[in-house]
Amino acid sequence: MSVDAFWRDFVDKVRAAPAETEWIEFKLSYANPQRIGEYISAISNSASLNGQKAGYIIWGIDDKTHEIVGTNFRPRICKGKGNEDLEPWLLRGLNPAVDVKIVELGYDVGSVVVFQVTAARNQPVCFYSKAYIRIGSTTHSLSKFPEKERRIWHMDNTMLFENDVALPNLSSDDVLAKINYPAVFDLLKHPFPDNRAGILNFLENEGIIEQCDSAYAITNLGAVLFAKDFRMFPSLERKAVRVVYYKGNDRLQALKEDVSYEGYAVTFEALIDRIWDQLPANEVIKDALRVEEKMYPKLAIREIVANALIHQDFFIRGTGPLVEIFSCRMEITNPGKPLIEPIRFIDHPPQSRNEKLASLMRRMNICEERGSGIDRAIGEVEVYQLPAPEFQAENDFMRVTLFSHRTLSGMDRKDRVRACYQHCCLRYICHDYMTNTSLRKRLGIKDRNYSIASRIIKDTIDSALIKVSDPDNKSPRDRKYVPFWA
Repeated sequence: MSVDAFWRDFVDKVRAAPAETEWIEFKLSYANPQRIGEYISAISNSASLNGQKAGYIIWGIDDKTHEIVGTNFRPRICKGKGNEDLEPWLLRGLNPAVDVKIVELGYDVGSVVVFQVTAARNQPVCFYSKAYIRIGSTTHSLSKFPEKERRIWHMDNTMLFENDVALPNLSSDDVLAKINYPAVFDLLKHPFPDNRAGILNFLENEGIIEQCDSAYAITNLGAVLFAKDFRMFPSLERKAVRVVYYKGNDRLQALKEDVSYEGYAVTFEALIDRIWDQLPANEVIKDALRVEEKMYPKLAIREIVANALIHQDFFIRGTGPLVEIFSCRMEITNPGKPLIEPIRFIDHPPQSRNEKLASLMRRMNICEERGSGIDRAIGEVEVYQLPAPEFQAENDFMRVTLFSHRTLSGMDRKDRVRACYQHCCLRYICHDYMTNTSLRKRLGIKDRNYSIASRIIKDTIDSALIKVSDPDNKSPRDRKYVPFWA
């Protein structure tokens, strides 16, 4: 079915309904821009309350007879306030951002204009700071109905992000134009079907799209992983990965910003390669040759970035994954407080906020769902003899910091204790113990300076992060240690 035929069929279906609903509004030629914005807010909020994925405003249909009579409303040439084009003016006034798809259809009696408005999620949609709602067939301020406002705020607390719809009511042409479907088959190593029906069936079976009657919808799972361009999905545009390079060790001067607008699965390998290529390098001597070595291990970057993508809280609006590269550190930040306390990242069984996303990315070999990614990253950091990564969790974000090489004298007490604890955890999950000897090797301490390692171990014990495994052993040089949780 062509795009035009799809929308004509849709218009016929809604006309056949006995009356307008709280998420479908018929108009003739009314085109006051402020009122249109209020209608969009009201339709979005009402669609959410009525369990719909989208609502509609349709111009050119008589609201009593439901006959097509045509309209002189031309949204593409109308203006908002200040002589700004109508569509960007309307979209700028909506908070949080929702997708508004505008379709114009030609009939013998005139034009029909359809505004498809995505339903509100997690919070009411406001138009220039004020929220509206439909009660029956009339529009009211949402503030007059506090019980409905509370329902919108709380109705989606248990909703799985991946199952929700990023764009509803699409034709098959729309779906294939917005999703990088060849990448789906390539990354999942599945034979490419020889017809369109086979492609669409596979995408539906994988949860990338949904079909309802003759229409399709792209799920959040499909859009986040396989979007050709996040900017086609207004509710997800801010989830694009940003990489910012700074001149020094602060944020005063950004040298470059790179935004990856493709879906995470499509762009992941290229994203890691771009980060890696732009990293500072140090000159080292290997086999009597002077070679350049990147500041951070590529495997560690890969695992930490993958974790940031998978475990972010997608319901936090207006922000997404961020990689910041400074002269002597790298910070990877994602929205949302982690489900596991950072102190237990190394040993704790995996808990994923986005289980379907994690599962699909595991099948594409982008991540390891079993939870060993952080272990591998820290192990690589130890091989490079870098300072231990720092994990910082706040109410609305999680940040991992990788540090460039420092001598032991350049590390403060907190750095040394963190390295000692992480080293102890890695040894324990490998069914081994940390000792003075293993810590000296980890931190590059000469054997004759075992007392330095002993002081670091004592500081870590005093911080209640490790404990002695064999208290009867009186020799500090031979004593074994385990994490506090062992």
